[in-house]
Amino acid sequence: MPADRAPRDAAADLRACYDAAVAAADPAQVVRDGLRAHADAPASALAARRGREHWVIALGKAAPAMAGAALAFLHADGRRIAGGLVVAAHDSALAENPDVPTAELEKIDALVGDHPVPGARSADAAQRLGALAARVRGADVVLLLLSGGTSSLVGAPVPGVRAEDLAALNALLLAAGLPIERTNAVRKRFARWGAGRLAAALQPALVVPIILADVPDEDPAMIGSGPVAPDPLEAHEVESILRDAGLARRLPLSIGSVIGTMRSGAYPETPKPGDGVFDLVAAPYVVGNTAALEAAAAEATRRGYAPVLLSRSVLRGDATAAGRVIAHLVARAIPGCCLIWGGETTVRLPEDHGLGGRCQQLSLAAAQVLDDARANGSWLLAAGTDGQDGPSPAAGAIVNAFTWRRSADRGGAPDRALARCDAYAALDADDALLSARHTGTNVMDLVVAVRV
Repeated sequence: MPADRAPRDAAADLRACYDAAVAAADPAQVVRDGLRAHADAPASALAARRGREHWVIALGKAAPAMAGAALAFLHADGRRIAGGLVVAAHDSALAENPDVPTAELEKIDALVGDHPVPGARSADAAQRLGALAARVRGADVVLLLLSGGTSSLVGAPVPGVRAEDLAALNALLLAAGLPIERTNAVRKRFARWGAGRLAAALQPALVVPIILADVPDEDPAMIGSGPVAPDPLEAHEVESILRDAGLARRLPLSIGSVIGTMRSGAYPETPKPGDGVFDLVAAPYVVGNTAALEAAAAEATRRGYAPVLLSRSVLRGDATAAGRVIAHLVARAIPGCCLIWGGETTVRLPEDHGLGGRCQQLSLAAAQVLDDARANGSWLLAAGTDGQDGPSPAAGAIVNAFTWRRSADRGGAPDRALARCDAYAALDADDALLSARHTGTNVMDLVVAVRV
């Protein structure tokens, strides 16, 4: 990095790395790339069925953009569009597209579900998904486009579980601070379309999954509760997760009853690897956090940072602990260095808690260590690629070695805020927050740190 680079440029550099990461996970481009990969593959089932009816099912925060790209591909390739469903977290309407006739766009139903806890709109979306699946015929093609938020947006329960109990389970899991893969392993067990059940409903149609991954390791069985992926866990293993998290005795009655009958064999297990319902589910095309990290690293290199070190270990676990570990590494890094992590931490909320999110909690904890270490020239950004960090109006934060002290001087009470998970107020006192924005994508979180 040039010797005359001023420390004040670091915040702009970090924002540029974040923007590059978000752009790399552009939902429309992911769909275009995925459909080309499927269509061009040797002995492609998608190519073989080009004359059949095609359905588009797009679920998740990026659903509108993904569906729009899929429809444009189908129309340009001369394929017949039978219909489809879009379920998103906000406005789900498909934008006017000069590449797709209005008559084709009007074949797609657009709904808004509930997020992060399923509610009445999610139940309606799940019902509509079932109605669409019933219309699909055996020779048809279904483009299944998944992104973050799917589990909640179509979060209706399996038979025997009350809707309010499923919502209560989701709230318990979110507050327990479980890693996302454990949370998904539990909740998909009780979701109407989770754990491979959508694959069973769509068979024997050809299902082509294209996935924007919001989970560690980019595992299709965990993304969106794995609607067309086999569930490797048995009921007793799900019970173990709940016991280890201290939730077994707090389960809603209908949840506890169903998991018990599943364990006893009186209730159908979820479809397992090797089940015939997956015979016509194509290999999923998955883009996730890795692509975002590599784009951030390329931007840091372009801006003159060297070395640029990209961690291949998934960022997970307690946000406060992660922030402290990262800050110690940054404080010891050489000038000009850029360090990058990706993943998703967790926050266990105390009974008396404030406002914030996992990225803000991580940032505030890091700021404390950077202050203690007097690590001048150290800067850190932590933000969600979906542009939203927890229930606060922030995407994350940018902190440096002076953030903690300035927050205290300005009444932010960072010590108390860190203990209460009230990071938003403490970071806001130093104007360290990144404003929330609708990025249209979601591939977990990004942490970028530099020494200048």
